[in-house]
Amino acid sequence: MLNLLFALALAASPEVKPATNAVCPVLGQKVTTKSKTIAVRGQEYRICCADCDTKLAKDPDKYLEKDGIPKNAGKGDMKQPSGHEGHDMGHKH
Repeated sequence: MLNLLFALALAASPEVKPATNAVCPVLGQKVTTKSKTIAVRGQEYRICCADCDTKLAKDPDKYLEKDGIPKNAGKGDMKQPSGHEGHDMGHKH
């Protein structure tokens, strides 16, 4: 019975979108694909440290727009998901 409930809970869980942010939504520090992630509102975000994990989970409205984009995201901070990994999307010269 417990296995059935667990299976139903997994099936009912919405799929979490992978992280695409290049800076921590809380402190604005640069993050990488190896940075810790946290899932908030069905979207993963890379964060720079454990304190940011707690802050983002506790008050996501302080750090995220309604559409999920980090409020501190400047042009080029959210990477394009398909085929552009590894490119500097900010095109800083």
